[in-house]
Amino acid sequence: MTDHPAPHHVVVVGAGFGGLQVVHNLAGAPVTITILDRRNHHLFQPLLYQVATTSLATSEIAWPVRHLVYKRKEVETLLGAVAGVDAGRRKVLLEDGAEIAYDTLVLATGARHAYFGHDEWEPFAPGLKTLEDATTIRRRILLAFERAERETDPAKKAALLTFVIIGAGPTGVELAGTIAELAHENLREDFRHIDTRTARVVLIEAGPRILPGFKEELSAYAQKALDRLGVEVKLGNPVSNCSAEGVVFGGEKLAAKTILWAAGVQASRAAEWLGAPADRVGRVIVDPNLTVPGHPNIFAIGDTIAINGPDGNPVPGIAPAAKQEGAYVAEVIKARLQGKPAPGPFQYKHAGSLATIGKRAAIADFGWIKVRGSLAWWLWGIVHIYFLIGLRNRLGVALSWLWIYLLGQRSARLITQGKQWAGEDKA
Repeated sequence: MTDHPAPHHVVVVGAGFGGLQVVHNLAGAPVTITILDRRNHHLFQPLLYQVATTSLATSEIAWPVRHLVYKRKEVETLLGAVAGVDAGRRKVLLEDGAEIAYDTLVLATGARHAYFGHDEWEPFAPGLKTLEDATTIRRRILLAFERAERETDPAKKAALLTFVIIGAGPTGVELAGTIAELAHENLREDFRHIDTRTARVVLIEAGPRILPGFKEELSAYAQKALDRLGVEVKLGNPVSNCSAEGVVFGGEKLAAKTILWAAGVQASRAAEWLGAPADRVGRVIVDPNLTVPGHPNIFAIGDTIAINGPDGNPVPGIAPAAKQEGAYVAEVIKARLQGKPAPGPFQYKHAGSLATIGKRAAIADFGWIKVRGSLAWWLWGIVHIYFLIGLRNRLGVALSWLWIYLLGQRSARLITQGKQWAGEDKA
């Protein structure tokens, strides 16, 4: 009998868009694959804010990773948190002390919230990156209305009915618009002692305009759309403090019991694990073929990395970019295994940018054409439904949106997770 060499083992850390694209594009290659993630589900992050604002249920934007790859017998899925990488021994080190050997490693570990040196703000201003974040934010929003219904002190009631979003990128704008609609339209008949239409939604941006990644005319349109929804946009003053009492910006104190953070992200610790060069937010500065400098058998993709596109601008941390990077890495791996020349340097192709403002308006920038208003909203919806996994989820989300659009009813207004009354939960 002759011993057959073990198949090439690819370990993919992170089951996001980029990681799963690597796995998908390696189908048929002579490899075994281990997917390693600290959660058991793949999350459609672009719609996470809709879970946080009661439009969608968690099951509509997340799918068990094991189910997504159950037909791929060469793929195993493991639940675990990475503590480091021993590149010399080619081992991924887990927090529980276990080790996983690899021949090729792909780090698709994403990003987390960044508070610009003020991590003490996080308990008061949660960010939005995970399902847990979304359900926490949803609980805080709904509990604010419930507590205001029982509050007799006018100042305390006003603070409960003030919602502050810090950061006016796409997530901040989408949160602000949807919370305003929730307060001013969807909840107005549900309460007896408060008028939810008096709620204030305040969007604070340190820069000179909202949505700085879009063209100025689209940014201006988005701000006017927010104005129509009743959102107060505050520009040019960074937040200098967050606390249980509210925020301070531009020397002004604003009492608010619900503060949401959408101002910045910090990359995972991948650069730290490998002693690799990183930018100011911790993203690995990769080589043109998306390998980590000095480690030709370690790739990094998605929010984990910093790399410039053909126009010299940084590749954005969005799902299409991660998917392109994942597909490219799979092609490089296959070329190496086949002894063929590797593809040329990674070239990002920007398909366009979209952002929605409530349930009736959006902006879209495809470079060659710019769209705004209801047409952009429909385009935004079609694109997002297309990228969802499975017919059931596409139909479910489409019906939920249609129901909200026509009747203004949001079915996911459930308070879950944690305690429910002011004396028990100080969040």
